[in-house]
Amino acid sequence: MQVRAKRPKGLHSNVRGADETTPADDSNPRKRRRWYSRSFTIAALASALAVSAVFVVTPASGAAGDLASFARAVRHLGSISRNALPFTGTPAVGALFATSAGKLSQHFCSASVINSPHGDLVLTAAHCVTGTSGTVVFVPGYNDGSTPYGVWTVNKVYTDKAWRTSRNVDDDVAILQVSQRGSAVPIENVTGAEQLATTSPTTRTLVQVIGYPDSSNQPITCRNWLKTPMTDQLEFDCGGYTDGTSGGPFLTGVSSTTGQGTVVGVIGGYEQGGDTPQVSYSSAFGANVAALYKAAVAGG
Repeated sequence: MQVRAKRPKGLHSNVRGADETTPADDSNPRKRRRWYSRSFTIAALASALAVSAVFVVTPASGAAGDLASFARAVRHLGSISRNALPFTGTPAVGALFATSAGKLSQHFCSASVINSPHGDLVLTAAHCVTGTSGTVVFVPGYNDGSTPYGVWTVNKVYTDKAWRTSRNVDDDVAILQVSQRGSAVPIENVTGAEQLATTSPTTRTLVQVIGYPDSSNQPITCRNWLKTPMTDQLEFDCGGYTDGTSGGPFLTGVSSTTGQGTVVGVIGGYEQGGDTPQVSYSSAFGANVAALYKAAVAGG
């Protein structure tokens, strides 16, 4: 299976409700391979823009993991960079994998845990989970072959009607419901969660983006100021976001202690997230994402 995403193949999700996740076959030239993930954010953001209309997200109690390496990465990252740096990961951001014979196969996109009443929702790009077949799993905090917070099966996929009917680039967002075999503990209790913004930030908002290039088993991170190159699209400029980074979160207000922040976008949208490693896009969040979140909560 070839996976490339800043444009990936994705799970079939034809109804805005509970769709069983089954990987599919949809070939898209770049997808960075959108089903493969992209961007990551780390480090407390100085001058972070307050985002309105954010769903109330309380960091899960008992978020697991040693964040020492994360804190070191934050200190190392320092200021704005032109190229992403590899780091050891953060609990609430991870990679989406295809599976073969019950084992992890290729990771093809990125995703992040978002706060929700049931604690079982993950955010990514819609193109990452469109047209796939087979079982897809989410591995939070994945780093160099390790699965420190377990492997979580994608059970349901929620996408906007405008995406399902016309692949509208302004609706390239998906919410996944996940669970872990043999356990009733929700993922948010294990990893903590990002807050979800339903109003996109303005130009000059400082964000950090995390993603998993499909050519590496380590995530990358970078921070820079957002641009608004066109209506309903956000732009993030930093080198290194190749195939596999689609679905990675655009984060503001990231805590250097927990690694959690507010998701204001995901790599996707225009050009399925961007046709070059230096420029990444996201669909702007608004009423469509608020409705999608509401549907996912109701369906979960």
